[in-house]
Amino acid sequence: MKIEILTEILESLRRNKLRTALTGFSIAWGIFILMILLASGNGLKNGVMSNFESSTTNYVTLEAGHTSLPYDGYSARRKIKMDETDLDLLEKGFYETENIMPVYQLGYKQLYNKKKKTDGNLLAVTPHYFTVENIKIKYGRTINQIDMEQKRKVIVMNTNSAQLLLDTENAVGKIFTIDDIVYTVVGVYSNAQTSWRVSFYLPLSTALSIYITQDKLRQIQFTTNDLTTEKANQDFDDKLRKRLSRKHHYDSKDYSAIYISNAFLEYLQTMTIFSVLNTFLWIIGIGTLVSGIVGVSNITLITVKERTKEFGIRKALGAKPLSVIRLVMMESLIITGFFGYIGLLLGVIVTEIFNKVTDSMTTSLEGMDMSVFQDATIDFGISISATVVMIIAGLLAGYFPARKAVAIKPIEALRYE
Repeated sequence: MKIEILTEILESLRRNKLRTALTGFSIAWGIFILMILLASGNGLKNGVMSNFESSTTNYVTLEAGHTSLPYDGYSARRKIKMDETDLDLLEKGFYETENIMPVYQLGYKQLYNKKKKTDGNLLAVTPHYFTVENIKIKYGRTINQIDMEQKRKVIVMNTNSAQLLLDTENAVGKIFTIDDIVYTVVGVYSNAQTSWRVSFYLPLSTALSIYITQDKLRQIQFTTNDLTTEKANQDFDDKLRKRLSRKHHYDSKDYSAIYISNAFLEYLQTMTIFSVLNTFLWIIGIGTLVSGIVGVSNITLITVKERTKEFGIRKALGAKPLSVIRLVMMESLIITGFFGYIGLLLGVIVTEIFNKVTDSMTTSLEGMDMSVFQDATIDFGISISATVVMIIAGLLAGYFPARKAVAIKPIEALRYE
């Protein structure tokens, strides 16, 4: 019986080839667009997240700025200066903090080697800075404790700058000058880093012995522990801001006095953005698919109208309403399923080709190689979701025409012309 029904449906579709093809195209196009949109959103998310995948998410950065509000007799635009006492406050006043380290911004410096030169942001750091920032060393090593104790004039630079200045990526052991002081390269890190600005790193103790840095402690970084939720991190930020505002005498609501950057909160915000984007893409894709469903439903209604007399005869001969409903809905489901899978297959092929192209594309921004798209493919979960959407679409497209077919009275159907 099932084979007979299938044969009958296929014969009906064969008699209306053009109409079936045009109807099926709208379904295939809807599924194809849905796949492209979801794959693009997935690729954008993976590309952006890959640029920060090496970053530690449980660290906080404090950066001193200027007050924007008057407070307790102090005027606005007052410069906030952090010092060693802020390090003590973070270490002894908060159980949530660890790996506390000052980062001295020594400014934008020019590096010379014979007739060649380059420039970048010079930072004075401690050894565990590289662990917290998760900076990957490609050649050599990071700054170590012996460098700190002996105040060595050593530096860690990036591969692009090493190639430009010293004609080789592996510049370990090479020398150059900054402010007429000779430095030796001990490590070279990959261009893929968390900062968009080209940075060079030297031991903090060396910088303190050479540069006047008392007023240059603008930045402190540290990691947090046991702060795994958004609320816990937000509460910690509020507590930290109040303690710092009391110490430096500014309004706790003055966020520009000491800027607090919590990497974990920023990570959650980024994930929320992509969640909203993915939902938006689903809405657009399903909206496109709905237009195809309406087309299938309209064509099925026309088919039901053309076969009015046939359905009347069936019912007069004792056919049950369920059999008529099954016949109409199966025809709709076959059209939707067949052409839907064509659209799904084309979507997979196109996204795979697109993925091959975009995976090799990076954007260079101030020495940093950034991926825009990465792994813009359709995963198994999306394929299953698309299949479910197609099945539901087919059933919905056939349901209302099927109801109309069942409502036909045999007497009226036999008189229908």
